[in-house]
Amino acid sequence: MWPAAGQPDCVAPCEQSCSQGPMCIIFFKFDPRPVSKNAYRLILAANRDEFYHRPSKLADFWGNNNEVLSGLDMEEGKEGGTWLGISTRGKLAALTNYLQPRQDRDARGRGELVTHFLTTDMDSLSYLKKVSAEGHLYNGFNLIAADLSTEKGDVVCYYGNRGEPEPVVLAPGTYGLSNALLETPWRKLCFGKQLFLEAVERSQELPKDALIAQLLHVLNNDEAQLPDPAIEDQGREYVQPFLSKYAAVCVRCPGYGTRTNTVILVDADGHVTFTERSMLDKDPSCWETSTHEFKLQS
Repeated sequence: MWPAAGQPDCVAPCEQSCSQGPMCIIFFKFDPRPVSKNAYRLILAANRDEFYHRPSKLADFWGNNNEVLSGLDMEEGKEGGTWLGISTRGKLAALTNYLQPRQDRDARGRGELVTHFLTTDMDSLSYLKKVSAEGHLYNGFNLIAADLSTEKGDVVCYYGNRGEPEPVVLAPGTYGLSNALLETPWRKLCFGKQLFLEAVERSQELPKDALIAQLLHVLNNDEAQLPDPAIEDQGREYVQPFLSKYAAVCVRCPGYGTRTNTVILVDADGHVTFTERSMLDKDPSCWETSTHEFKLQS
């Protein structure tokens, strides 16, 4: 149901953002060989921003032997794509769109990039090299692909089709990704990353449930980080009308905004805790939280 005329002026630009698709934000820290037994190998916190009316499934297991855990896009023509997922085999992928004023409506759906990786036997770097050769077929995107292996060590890779031509293997550390290239210092990304770091620094002393609650709190910060010339320069006239809403970690427009918060924890033994907080019935005041836990098979 679209808001009536006379309601906040971000309605029209949020309608325009349909061509952009999900405008998400991701913070993650990984350390394949943590010194402390209590430390996490991976801590990831992500928001999915999307139209409230766009159909999707809540996170659940699917695929061969139900080995993949993710939400699923159910938009006509895009069914089966996703923005973030992990498999029991240790494959993890996350996608954000690259903010650009004009979209190619005939481009391929970007959500398939995640689902294809989660179900392939290719390693993360080889997969991203394949994707980079086909990057021109898609509108702008960023893709994180990882192979999490308790035995071999974790490998996390990145490719953005509006950046360098080749994917890169990331060094252990803490990263932020929004709708520009990895680590582009948009103010909302820097602000959110600092909040994320503050939570992560306490991760070993906090009970797991408390850490997840802290990370969900970070993901729901709706303080606009303005001015931000970098966002304005990249988004140009497209982003101007709703900049005050978009320049926050948690986006809130009528009919559009942050619909899903996801926190993924992987401990030193390969135990995965996947927590999803999802909006229900297109209502920003109504949310449901679910948690899935499993042990990596790799």
